[in-house]
Amino acid sequence: MIITAVGMPGSGKSVFAEELRRRGLPLIYFGGLVLKEVKERGLPGTPDNEKLVREELREQFGMDAMAQLALPQLKAKTGDGSKHCGIDGLYSFSEYKTLKEAFGDQLVLVGIVAPKGLRHQRLAEREIRPLTYTEARNRDIAEIENLEKGGPIAIADHYIHNHGDLADFTADTKALLDELLGPASK
Repeated sequence: MIITAVGMPGSGKSVFAEELRRRGLPLIYFGGLVLKEVKERGLPGTPDNEKLVREELREQFGMDAMAQLALPQLKAKTGDGSKHCGIDGLYSFSEYKTLKEAFGDQLVLVGIVAPKGLRHQRLAEREIRPLTYTEARNRDIAEIENLEKGGPIAIADHYIHNHGDLADFTADTKALLDELLGPASK
């Protein structure tokens, strides 16, 4: 099974992914593919440069660029389908279609949703790559308009509503993962 977190920036995908990691699942961070390319080009790791590189990769390889780049890793991590792994940050509907074609029902989408104002507040307060309100708003618009991000969120197999505190979200995440993978060992 490939458990795939989908959601807008600041929704809680990284917290969800951390719980996958705690359960021993190997994790592929799609945003990490972009950050790696930004670094390889010698560019500063700014939201504008991430957007530029993300959109250039999609222009070069198609809207499913991240999925194409991640396919070899995903196949290696899942083997014959008996192993589990996670993806943090599937972006586009095209990426979803590529992964669905490659993995079928092994692919499970978990939509992580949170109110816009709360997401923007979290993005402003996070330690790594904080965003201003304007940067967060612009990133939302770019991801919806340019990256087909709404589709995977709309057709997720499961949803977690992250509108409370971290403890509530963590409890909801653990409950869903218990349902999908079985209870975590203590």
